[in-house]
Amino acid sequence: MQLPRRSWFSLSLRLGALLAACSLGAALAQAPKTVKILVGFPPGGGTDAIARLLSDKLKDELGMPVVVENRPGAGGQIAAQALKAAPADGSLLFLSHDHTISILPLVVKNPGFNPAQDFAPVAGFATFVNAFAVSGGNPAKTFGEYVSWVKAQGGKGAVGIPAPASTPEFLVKVMGEKFNLDLVAAPYRGSAPMMADMLGNQIAAGVGSVPDFIENHRAGKVRVLGVLGASRQAALPEVPTFTELGLAGLEDMPYYGVFAPAGTPKPFIDQFSAALAKVISQPEVRSQLTQMGLTVGHMNAEQLARRERAYAQVWTRIIRNSGFQPQ
Repeated sequence: MQLPRRSWFSLSLRLGALLAACSLGAALAQAPKTVKILVGFPPGGGTDAIARLLSDKLKDELGMPVVVENRPGAGGQIAAQALKAAPADGSLLFLSHDHTISILPLVVKNPGFNPAQDFAPVAGFATFVNAFAVSGGNPAKTFGEYVSWVKAQGGKGAVGIPAPASTPEFLVKVMGEKFNLDLVAAPYRGSAPMMADMLGNQIAAGVGSVPDFIENHRAGKVRVLGVLGASRQAALPEVPTFTELGLAGLEDMPYYGVFAPAGTPKPFIDQFSAALAKVISQPEVRSQLTQMGLTVGHMNAEQLARRERAYAQVWTRIIRNSGFQPQ
């Protein structure tokens, strides 16, 4: 007996839905029992603190343990290479800011990974700005006073940065050119050791993310004298932007996101993205992230991919104009 056309259409729809449900069920049945989140910097820094805050809440949303594993070194390059080599089963993710994903491929000839080919964007959760700060032992209370202080030292000064060939390094270069200072970027293996030297007055100044500095700034142990971005930061309303200080063109805001190995099934990505969206919508989590100096907002996988590409385009131009050659 031949079924009417409408019956065939209805049957095909039901079969298609059944197959899709079976595929989703099979994928979720293979879901990992534990999710490990890589951080490319040492414990104690801003990125590490953010990852630990989120992982503690994500375990409840995902219904499984979520642990942070630090793989510091080379500005996140070691962690990124570990992500590339990991199985694409949702068991290993990478929480990173712009430096490793957008900047390293522009400044390192062979970083050992290609974000477009090796990684799958999962979700973004915040933007932030970089900041310039001085140690407690530096007499400067404003950025203008810092410029005068450096000139009184012969016009030369060292500025700590969390990683070589990073956006903070290029900011140090631009600052030196703009204000006629001979500033040298001193690279560290992450913000935590840089902060330790600033707290010990071993280095007079540093550039890093607002989350790197904010707690010690509030405690009066370091002083943030300028922030990037188009407007002042809610967490630091008293600190002027570099645009206000006469250094325009660096308003584009870096981002934080989570990435998976390429080929990770979409159900895993969607599940984690939805869980992260719920976590950052919790008032206490949003408040803590805001207090760290982040502008909180969820980006799905596609939105994070667009944000990464746009940010990389901005810095491709800045790096090229600086004359920097990939190393």
